[in-house]
Amino acid sequence: MLRCVIAEDEPLLRQALQALLQETWPSAQVVALCEEGGEALEAISTLQPDVALLDIRMPGLTGLEVAAAAAEVSPATQVVFITAYDQYAIDAFERGAVDYLLKPVGRERLASTMHRLQTRAAAGAIDHATLVQLLGQLNQRKPATPEPAPLVWLTASAGKETRLILVEDVVYFQSDNKYTVVMTAEGEALLRKPLKELLPLLDTNLFKQIHRATIVNLKAIASISRDDSGKGALKLKQRPELLSISQPFMALFKTM
Repeated sequence: MLRCVIAEDEPLLRQALQALLQETWPSAQVVALCEEGGEALEAISTLQPDVALLDIRMPGLTGLEVAAAAAEVSPATQVVFITAYDQYAIDAFERGAVDYLLKPVGRERLASTMHRLQTRAAAGAIDHATLVQLLGQLNQRKPATPEPAPLVWLTASAGKETRLILVEDVVYFQSDNKYTVVMTAEGEALLRKPLKELLPLLDTNLFKQIHRATIVNLKAIASISRDDSGKGALKLKQRPELLSISQPFMALFKTM
């Protein structure tokens, strides 16, 4: 039995892939369904699945970033990338002997991929060096289709006031149930939007997740420390509080 994590931000595609997997490979067990990269990384770290099926483009962390961190936090997990048509990426996957599924995912391709994964797992033949090299190549390349322009301004409530905040001035965002705390050097405000809806709107070159509930501005970081358990603490330039970095997300800073 292969224990699988599926990470796909489109709900219908996520559900369809789960149904197709259970139809073509009944012995597979889906242990987590994730809609964004940070959630996927935490699921992989906690559950240590045999297989992670990762959409390349997800809010927060991309599938490539999740795969790079997963190689450290769950080295026995095999990665399968899910991608729309991009010949450069597909050529790179094939040269690197890395498994991928092309959207829309077909039964035969999925069945043959799962068979290879099971054979590879039984033989203990997981090539992490090739995966890491491939991820480095793909991360240096811009997407074939441009990403939407990131959010520049936002409006958030601070007491009875409504503040207009330049996104690059935000030190960090933190989830607060259905809302998001927006922290700047001057203080906090409240955004009436959950963190998961904010993630796709942010510039991923500027903002990174350090916890499932926290996104930090990279320019606001003063230093990072790690304790014996593998968890991290992040010191800010303009704020006195320390931010916790959950253990799976510490691996992301090694690749920066």
